[in-house]
Amino acid sequence: MDRAAGGWISGFIGVVIFSGSLVATRMAVMQFEPVFLTVARAAIAGMLAVCLLLAFRQKRPLRGDLLSLLIVACGVVVGFPLLTALALQHVTSAHSIVFVGLLPSSTAIFGVLRGGERPKPAFWLFSALGSVLMAGFAFAQGLTASPVGDALMLAAIVVCGLGYAEGARLSRTLGGWQVISWALVLSLPVMIALSIVYRPASFSGIALPAWLGLGYVSLFSMLIGFIFWYRGLALGGIAAVGQLQLLQPFFGLALAAALLHEPVTWMMLAVTVAVVFCVAGSRKFAG
Repeated sequence: MDRAAGGWISGFIGVVIFSGSLVATRMAVMQFEPVFLTVARAAIAGMLAVCLLLAFRQKRPLRGDLLSLLIVACGVVVGFPLLTALALQHVTSAHSIVFVGLLPSSTAIFGVLRGGERPKPAFWLFSALGSVLMAGFAFAQGLTASPVGDALMLAAIVVCGLGYAEGARLSRTLGGWQVISWALVLSLPVMIALSIVYRPASFSGIALPAWLGLGYVSLFSMLIGFIFWYRGLALGGIAAVGQLQLLQPFFGLALAAALLHEPVTWMMLAVTVAVVFCVAGSRKFAG
């Protein structure tokens, strides 16, 4: 298996894992405050990351890597989780999932700015077409009920794209799981302190779905998913593999339908087929 194929496979696994993130966040934010949810998931994942780094005796990152790790931490450890948790107080998980269709374009743009990649013009055509399909799908579903929720989701997409591209760039030398682990460790002292400050007055009334949501976003969304995702971006290219995120909304919508009983329509399926075509086209013209 060549590097590109391995990158696409790893990226696909990461996308599948991330597809449950917004549904799990929606489950958790129903009973946990957004700030507590954000810092608690980072603190839990950070403690697991410490164990991984110690178990595999990883060397500390170079001083020149610290700024990139700080960007990753601000983008994907704090920024995206906090902004999406705040957004999910105003919109449904199905609504927020549709915005994830804009992540490939955000990631590709930052891949050019930060990763030095230069995709062919046809790549941008397929990428833009995929994003237009997602935006059109959102408007067709009437998903514009909350300007505040929409603005928060758009901000989340921007900071997440930056965090993805920066982490993938650093993964080429530091390693995929090492990047997210060190980013979590870098933010761990602050996350633990804030978890104590913002903890609920009592945990006795927290229902099982909220705990399951917190567990998923802490273990899978914050750590395991990134192990596959950053490896995929580093091997297959930030802009190219990033297009797999066009599939994430549909995996997420399927989970929303199964777990939260939100409807999945024929239009979702039709757009899914068109998006798969866009992903295939993007892959062909990525390099």
